[in-house]
Amino acid sequence: MEYRNIGNSGLKVSVIALGSWLTYGVAVEKELSLACIKKAYDLGVNFFDTANAYGRGAAEKVVGEALQSYPRESYVLATKVFFPMGDGPNDRGLSRKHIMEQCHASLRRLRTDYIDLYQCHRYDPSVPLEETLRALDDLVTQGKILYAGVSQWSAAQITDAVRTGERLGLHPIISNQPHYNMLEREIEAEILPVCAREGIGQVVFSPLAQGVLTGKYRLNQPVPEGSRATTNEGKKFIQRLLTTETLQKVEQLKQIADAAGIPLARLALAWVLRLPGISAAIIGASRPEQVEENVKAAGLKLAPELLQKIEEVLAQ
Repeated sequence: MEYRNIGNSGLKVSVIALGSWLTYGVAVEKELSLACIKKAYDLGVNFFDTANAYGRGAAEKVVGEALQSYPRESYVLATKVFFPMGDGPNDRGLSRKHIMEQCHASLRRLRTDYIDLYQCHRYDPSVPLEETLRALDDLVTQGKILYAGVSQWSAAQITDAVRTGERLGLHPIISNQPHYNMLEREIEAEILPVCAREGIGQVVFSPLAQGVLTGKYRLNQPVPEGSRATTNEGKKFIQRLLTTETLQKVEQLKQIADAAGIPLARLALAWVLRLPGISAAIIGASRPEQVEENVKAAGLKLAPELLQKIEEVLAQ
C-alpha cells in the first residue's frame, strides 16, 4: 500500500480509500459489508469514508461496527454533514446547530470518541460561512474531530473559506472531496490549481465512474444483472455515463489496458493517482474480491507513453 499526506497536513492515508455510498447499510447485506471492510483493512487500507446521509445513518453504523475490532489509532475515519437527517427546518445544512448535533450523532453511530476528518458534504449558501467554519473549529478544539474538509465546493468557495479561516485564525481546511475520473475531469481547470496553492488535498470519489470504467457496461449490450445500473438509486447517477460516445471511449481504453496487461479498473485508478495533488481515491465495493483487485492500483505508475495514449482517447 502507498500512503500520502492529505494536502499540507500531517495526516497520512492510504491512496485507496474504502467508501460506503450506495453500498453499506443500504444495498449490500451486512455480512458482506463487514467482509469488505475487513479485507480492505487487512490489505493496508487505513482510510474509511462515509457520511451521515448514507442510509440516514445506516452506513455509519455498519462502518463503526466493522472497525471496532481494530486499534482506533490504526485507521482514519471520515464522515460528512449537510444533507437532511430529519424533516425539521434545522435538520439539514451547515448551521452551527446542525453541525454540532450531527457530529455527536455520527460519533454515536460510529462508536468512537473522535472523527479524523469531518467534511461539509456540500456548500450551504443559506448559512454565513464564518458560522460554519467556527463550528468546525470548535469541534477541532474540543477534540471531537481532528481535521475538517469540504466536498464538491467550487474553487471560489474554497478560496473564500481559506481566506476567512486565515482572517479568524481558525484551523485550516485540509481536504476537498470532488468526483474525478477519466470521464469527468472538471476539477482540473480551477479546483486542482487552487487547492495546490492552498495546500488542500483531493480525496476523490467515483474514480471508476460508477463502475463504467471497469468495462462491465458494454456498447449495445444490456446492463449486467445485479449491477448498480439496475437499482433505482444507482440508475439515476450512472445513466448519464451510459451514452454511446462514452462507451466507445471505454472500449478504446479497455484495448489500451489489455495491451498493457492491466485490468481497466486498475488502469483507471492509477490514472487518477498519477497526480500528486490527489491524496486518495475512494472506491466502493460490494464484494471483498473487488477490494482486493482495486488495491493493486496503489503504487502503480503509468509510463508517459501509456498516459499519452489514454489522453488521445479522452480528448476525442
